[in-house]
Amino acid sequence: MVTHADDDSAVLRDADTGQVHTLSANEGLTADEVIEATVAPEPPMGVTYELRDLHASRSVRIEAVREPPTTQSREIAADQPVGEVTRQERAGDGELHVLSVPESETESAVDDVLDDRETRLVQAARAGASLVEVRSEPGVVAVRYLP
Repeated sequence: MVTHADDDSAVLRDADTGQVHTLSANEGLTADEVIEATVAPEPPMGVTYELRDLHASRSVRIEAVREPPTTQSREIAADQPVGEVTRQERAGDGELHVLSVPESETESAVDDVLDDRETRLVQAARAGASLVEVRSEPGVVAVRYLP
């Protein structure tokens, strides 16, 4: 994912390893973009990288929706203690993360999830998602990573 981009350079973070690559040139990348690419260290010191091949690029939308969590999400939350998170693959593509929170702190938990944009983007990159949808009801926050 692209964590920073300006006219002259860009910084990439590998969603799987966390490794950071600073590109010596920016060839049209924008911050918060998720890319699949090949990078290589630039000689002679290998401190900066060059973008060798851009295989795919996508933006990721992150939004809270007014729809309640699905029945599956509510069942998962009911079976886990407050403060726990369950992560599982969705039927088809993507992932589902269900957080059990104190009912009085649901709105705050949703805000925390939305404010942690970098984590949502990394998870979306790993899940192949283009949409991160946050649903909630008292005591339950469901984060759906959708294609």
